[in-house]
Amino acid sequence: MAAVRIRTAFMLSLLTFSFSLCKLAFSLTENEALLKLKSSFTNAEALDGWDSGSSPCVKRWVGIICYRGLITGLHLSNLGLSGTIDIEALQQLRALRTLSFRNNSFSGQIPAFNKVAALKSLLLSHNKFSGEISNDYFSSMSSLKKVWLSNNEFTGKIPVSLMNLPHLIELHLEGNQFSGQIPPLKVPTTVTSLDLSHNKLEGEIPVSFSKFSNLSFLDNAKLCGKLLDKDCSENIAESSPQPASEEEKETSNSDGHAKMVIGVGALAVIVFLIFAAFLSGRKGNMDDDFSMLEKETPDETIPVHVGSRKKPAEGSTRKGGESSRKGSTHGSRNGMGELLMINDEKGAFGLPDLMKAAAEVLGNGGLGSSYKAVMTNGLSVVVKRMREMNKLGREGFDVEMRRFGRIKHKNILTPLAYHYRKEEKLLVSEYVPKGSLLYVLHGDRGTCHADLSWPTRLKIVKGIASALGFLHSEYATYDLPHGNLKSSNVFLSENYEPLIADYALDPLTNPSHAAQAMFAYKSPEYIQHQQVCPKSDVYCLGIIILEVITGKFPSQYLTNGKGGTDVVQWVLQASSEQREQELIDPEIANDTNSLDQMVQLLRIGAACIESSTVQRLDMSEAIRRIEQIQV
Repeated sequence: MAAVRIRTAFMLSLLTFSFSLCKLAFSLTENEALLKLKSSFTNAEALDGWDSGSSPCVKRWVGIICYRGLITGLHLSNLGLSGTIDIEALQQLRALRTLSFRNNSFSGQIPAFNKVAALKSLLLSHNKFSGEISNDYFSSMSSLKKVWLSNNEFTGKIPVSLMNLPHLIELHLEGNQFSGQIPPLKVPTTVTSLDLSHNKLEGEIPVSFSKFSNLSFLDNAKLCGKLLDKDCSENIAESSPQPASEEEKETSNSDGHAKMVIGVGALAVIVFLIFAAFLSGRKGNMDDDFSMLEKETPDETIPVHVGSRKKPAEGSTRKGGESSRKGSTHGSRNGMGELLMINDEKGAFGLPDLMKAAAEVLGNGGLGSSYKAVMTNGLSVVVKRMREMNKLGREGFDVEMRRFGRIKHKNILTPLAYHYRKEEKLLVSEYVPKGSLLYVLHGDRGTCHADLSWPTRLKIVKGIASALGFLHSEYATYDLPHGNLKSSNVFLSENYEPLIADYALDPLTNPSHAAQAMFAYKSPEYIQHQQVCPKSDVYCLGIIILEVITGKFPSQYLTNGKGGTDVVQWVLQASSEQREQELIDPEIANDTNSLDQMVQLLRIGAACIESSTVQRLDMSEAIRRIEQIQV
């Protein structure tokens, strides 16, 4: 009996000790969790500023992204880190949504990031991770939107659970040694960025990948299918594929059905766009930019890809000249009106091409609705449908459109074509890869935001200023040479070169609608005196500068007054108290050698938002001061 009592007491003590350990492991503060994480790294000198006596959010620890005092992101890229990654420490960061270890030196099997189930972005590119990833690894990570595993040393098959993620937007697996067949995408319509190139994949590319180009699959010698113009029967002699499972068959059938629906839907959307919409008297609801952002749709003019080929799209009906400068017209045989090319540098196309295109409704915004149209030859465009734009008649409208088509500036998005009807107009534009500045700054604060270094942000602001200088010269007689400048109308190219859109539309737009839809009408002079002027564009530039420097979403963009940050009052108050450095986005504030330049740009932004137009900078002076700032 004594032995039993001793054994029982020992077991109870062991259980108590184990419980204490568990309680200790799961009761760390966020500071303690981060320091525990740091201790698992080697070569962590870049994180020496992580100090137990300070707050990660208040003191802006390197790589820490916070929202309302909670740690939502760890962006530990390009820091030379190696060693292990303490997953238990990561689990203590309850609000963690984005995780980036890109461009470091971690190696070995992929850590158990799937225990941090609420992650939206997992970015591990350019490390030395290796080995196979279990087929069900991603099953618990249903919130994942962005997965970047590129340029590691992963082997084995692509996990089926990865392709089954319901909200997946970006998937990059290039530069590994993945092998076997590609599992079909469960929800192909959500994925906008894909790269499986430079692996050892084989077999036929599933139909669920049909919307992507062949560039997504290059350097996989044994892959075949229509996308690669390679007959899969050539591979039969080399290897006999296993019979598809019932699940794969069902997925394949679903993909085929989805493709058919998209094809039929394309015609329906375009017909609706050209015919039924013209007969409708309803006006689309104007969504706030912030609510659009929450839907992963950053603005009403989200662009899609336009190919670089300079020959006409197949099936184009060429009537009325070869050059946009001569008035190229691509009409329809059905009497639906004409699509008038004003800029054919990306190739010529017409309404018949749009009628055949796979189409997708992108969303509504202040000046109209936008549609994505992918033509049969791969040429893709954004069709922006605009109502309330009858201030000028057909001839006057045509003059303005052709003036747009002649614009040549590296920071201005020049439209490609337009379609005129009294009830509404269509404006066709080209693709800009990274989307809008609004999305890159605020959308999911994941992949894109991590790349916005101080030199990149200064480059963006300088590009915007340069474009505005051109517009204020080209349209010097206009009250609003731009009129609708905001971050959702600034798009970023692959190398972060800004391209501004939605400019010089005020003279075309019905006055009552312009006052509701255009951001220049949010300026103090309109709110107080119902007047706008060229300095209203300066006010809009000031808001963008403050947005870029602080990383905050301006409440000025919202129509309902709820959400965002009142950057005007916030900055003016901090400036009066000489606290400008506290406003700098933590993402760039770590670049201490450039803080003076950041504050200098912040002060230029503050001078652009002065409520008095007399005290506010004029555009030329604002541009001059911006250009003087050097990295």
